[in-house]
Amino acid sequence: MLPTKRYALIYFESVDSYKDYFESTVGEELVLKRRSRTDIAVDILRVAMNGAKKTHIVYEVNLNFNIAQKYLEMLKEKELIRHENGVFITTDKGKVFQEMAKELKL
Repeated sequence: MLPTKRYALIYFESVDSYKDYFESTVGEELVLKRRSRTDIAVDILRVAMNGAKKTHIVYEVNLNFNIAQKYLEMLKEKELIRHENGVFITTDKGKVFQEMAKELKL
């Protein structure tokens, strides 16, 4: 998995080595894409598949707590995820959504 821009300078020694890495992996120019809302939702559903606390989701999906809270609330409202005893779990409806999103991405 490629490091995110947020942590790139921790992972790489310098900005030049960061650019060199991405140029060598994606071609001639440095290409950094922002994730779509769907991508973020699918990532959250993936992490919560077997149950995950909010902190684990935040770190695994690379979100801040406020943004994660908004996504978790939205996913709960749409019944794609449920919250039980401090743990978020992907629902059957969430699993179907995740599979459909993967198919559309291909």
